[in-house]
Amino acid sequence: MGGTEHLSVRREGATLVLTLNRPEAKNALSLPMLVGLYDGWLEADADDGVRSVVLTGAGGAFCAGMDLKALAGKGMEGEQYRDRLKADPDLHWKAMLRHHRPRKPVIAAVEGYCVAGGTEILQGTDIRVAAASATFGLFEVRRGLFPIGGSTVRLPRQIARTHALEMLLTGRPYSAGEAAAIGLVGRVVPDGTALDAALDIAERINACGPLAVEAVKASVYETAEMTETEGLAAELKRGWPIFDTADAKEGARAFAEKRAPVYRRE
Repeated sequence: MGGTEHLSVRREGATLVLTLNRPEAKNALSLPMLVGLYDGWLEADADDGVRSVVLTGAGGAFCAGMDLKALAGKGMEGEQYRDRLKADPDLHWKAMLRHHRPRKPVIAAVEGYCVAGGTEILQGTDIRVAAASATFGLFEVRRGLFPIGGSTVRLPRQIARTHALEMLLTGRPYSAGEAAAIGLVGRVVPDGTALDAALDIAERINACGPLAVEAVKASVYETAEMTETEGLAAELKRGWPIFDTADAKEGARAFAEKRAPVYRRE
């Protein structure tokens, strides 16, 4: 199992848990963290035993964005990882889910700060749970910067444009309650329980047919910008083959026999 000094990786049953692990800097993005994240997404895609991924942060924070000291030219920790970035100049965008979409469902468990690059990574996740005192926001314009992690494209597609533009253009912080009200997160839970809530969601996903889950996720994203007619046609193309799988037959058989299904990705 992978990981770096700023990104820890562990298994919880069929769930891969990726933890941003730089609490002294509120998990601000570093090169070791980005390399670890990218490797984590690849590990989840490659391992058929992984059915879901939970992304969270250590030390009561999710992610405070890019390390501004590094951006100011004071260097970024992890010089030994620069060869990876040279070999794949797109690696940091894949790590932040800008240029990579994992096959498996990704659930974000947010405590504390989830701002700037943290809110941008959040937009690449599928299901989002926030602790009551979590803070969200895209602060880039306040620093004279551009939220180039995908927010000017993704955010207006995920929440109402008026809310997206207010967040993008004011750079103000948003509470968890506000984030839920505008649809940026789906659930608000008591402080300290976001990870448990995310793992509970993951466990429910893990109990479902993995081929069906992955096909449903793929269909949602690939049809998002299609017309309804195009989307319905693509859905049939994606969905019908699932009915011919051994897992589909096992699901029906288990229902009839009143037992839990045993899915084998077949």
